[in-house]
Amino acid sequence: MASKKTSTSEMLTTMRSRFTMAQSATSQSREDELNDLRFMAGSSDNMFQWSADVLATRTNTGSGQNISARPCLTINKLPQHVRQVTNEQRQNRPTGKVIPADDKADVDVAEMLNGVIRHIEYISDADVAYDTACDNQVTYGEGYIRILTDYCDDDTFDQDLRIGRVRNSFSVYMDPAIQDPCGSDAEWCFITEDILKADYERLWPNATPLSSIMTQGVGDQTLSQWLTENTIRIAEYFYYDYEPGDLNLYRDGSTAHSGTPQDQLARALNGPPVKSRRVQRKKVMWVKTNGFDVLEEREWAGKWIPVVRVVGNEFEIDGQLYISGLVRNAKDAQRMYNYWVSQEAEMLALAPKAPFIGYGGQFEGYENQWKTANTVNWPYLEVNPDVTDGMGNTLPLPQRAQPPMASSGLLQAKMGASDDIKATTGQYDSSLGATSNERSGKAILAREKQGDTGTYHYVDNLARAIRYITRQLVDLIPKIYDTARIARIVQPDGEVGMVKIDPDQAEPVRKIEEDGILIEKIYNPGVGQYDVVAVTGPGYMTKRQEAAESMSQLLQGNPELWGVAGDLLVKNMDWPGAQEIAARLRKTIDPKLLSDDDKTPELQAAEQQIEMLSGLVGQQQALLQRVEQSQEQQKLDIDAYKAETTAQIEAFNAVTKRLQAEQSGMTPEQIQDSIDGTVDAALFSPGLTPPTL
Repeated sequence: MASKKTSTSEMLTTMRSRFTMAQSATSQSREDELNDLRFMAGSSDNMFQWSADVLATRTNTGSGQNISARPCLTINKLPQHVRQVTNEQRQNRPTGKVIPADDKADVDVAEMLNGVIRHIEYISDADVAYDTACDNQVTYGEGYIRILTDYCDDDTFDQDLRIGRVRNSFSVYMDPAIQDPCGSDAEWCFITEDILKADYERLWPNATPLSSIMTQGVGDQTLSQWLTENTIRIAEYFYYDYEPGDLNLYRDGSTAHSGTPQDQLARALNGPPVKSRRVQRKKVMWVKTNGFDVLEEREWAGKWIPVVRVVGNEFEIDGQLYISGLVRNAKDAQRMYNYWVSQEAEMLALAPKAPFIGYGGQFEGYENQWKTANTVNWPYLEVNPDVTDGMGNTLPLPQRAQPPMASSGLLQAKMGASDDIKATTGQYDSSLGATSNERSGKAILAREKQGDTGTYHYVDNLARAIRYITRQLVDLIPKIYDTARIARIVQPDGEVGMVKIDPDQAEPVRKIEEDGILIEKIYNPGVGQYDVVAVTGPGYMTKRQEAAESMSQLLQGNPELWGVAGDLLVKNMDWPGAQEIAARLRKTIDPKLLSDDDKTPELQAAEQQIEMLSGLVGQQQALLQRVEQSQEQQKLDIDAYKAETTAQIEAFNAVTKRLQAEQSGMTPEQIQDSIDGTVDAALFSPGLTPPTL
């Protein structure tokens, strides 16, 4: 086995080779992307939308004197088109939704995972990461989002997941051999950054004090050039490490890799494996390096590299990958628009001002007023009326000459350039909010939809990236939340709740009840498989406002519905006290409507009949119970009567035997009196009462 030092040395050699390959593979495309970004940020101050050679010809007279006689205007119309796409994404932000994927998964756990992911997005300001990636994607064709882990607090070992923003996409170097647009099949990835030397020495005091780490790629300058001498370049390097091994299948259907604790447990429960196959176990490794030293190193918990790519337009030509955004094809049209606007301004600026034209002598004596007519608001202007044409006819009054007008061809060329910008971006007047021939709402929406269709692939690619991020979070949550803990969840309406997670319980959801009432649920997100679907549409607040508006219109036309659904309308309002009023309105609604909203009248009637029959059955059961109790009491009375009668009969027999013994010494009258007394005593005894049947 190779030593750790040799293994690290080989890893660093491979890393440097991969970094050089990534720079070479993307350099040409990144030059174009960087130019797109500059062009998008063009203004009259930086002149990014004017090429250097054109500027030289418009500012140089040829005699070596630089003048600014010819204007170079920048009327940047591209941000409007870019924002049309990015702001549409912000209004209809894609989200990932977790769904069960096998028979061990549970719907309640899927909902819990959705709540945990919303909490992760909330504490991470994930909307900033998503919006930044979308802006870069639409502008020049490529954006990135990353996933991080961080400790919940300084005095705990519990960790939370974070969604990180990558502001400079040029600092990411991903495996150029990927086929998936999100980079899920990337074998390695770099994220570079420049840090100050003082921070470098504080964080890694034993590292090699190098002045330069890795060469900078196109657009990959995170700090200004004047700080280069005081900065150190480092890189985060993700890569897959493959380890050969055997995968065992046991008779209960479970699988485990040889040598792992899971394999030992499965072997103890099931005996030898049913079958085995050779596999390559892979794990994601994370290294922070200066190019020559390993500053930090650890295994990443997830099974994918936590860097997600958001791509715009992607082309592969002769083995070379080209990436572009919305700006690329609109650059020439924008240049032409700037040129024609500048030409129009130049022509109007150099054209002579329109003067007043009159005959000699007409202005005599009033020269001051006419000379200052363009600067002073004179109430009237006078001329000499006695100026004639030599034949005694008074000449006409002075008139202003026709002002200089822009060429119709110039105006048409400028309008054509503006239309070309719309054509290359796929967005026309109706998509940009301009009025057109459409009058009905349906026609306006149809025309706007045409513009959205032309740029929908940007939103769809972002939805794929967010779906991949959510899939990674579903994989990471059971591994990061690996101890019993209380996790925070966020509902779609923004309400916050808490759930208990126990990774040691066998079932996905354990319900704790008391007297038939559910007290709480305890979840284990590690049981079962879950997948993710992407959902694109308005946010919860937008849906809530739309619902309130629609319900308001419905209730205005049908006031009687206030007694049925008035609480739902008020509940969706956003003014103070709305929830309290909704709760009071709910108390005034028929309870049957609240409890049977999803039941048909036939089902309700059947349930009422069943309830009535159940009541009758209960009455009959109570009557039978009373009868059984009465019969049991009668049996007890009869048994008591029999016992008492038997006792008295035995006493009577005893008296009879005694009398028989004494008969020999008594007279007949005495015997008769004794018998009569005994019979009377037996018949009229107070304890001998026949039972009532």
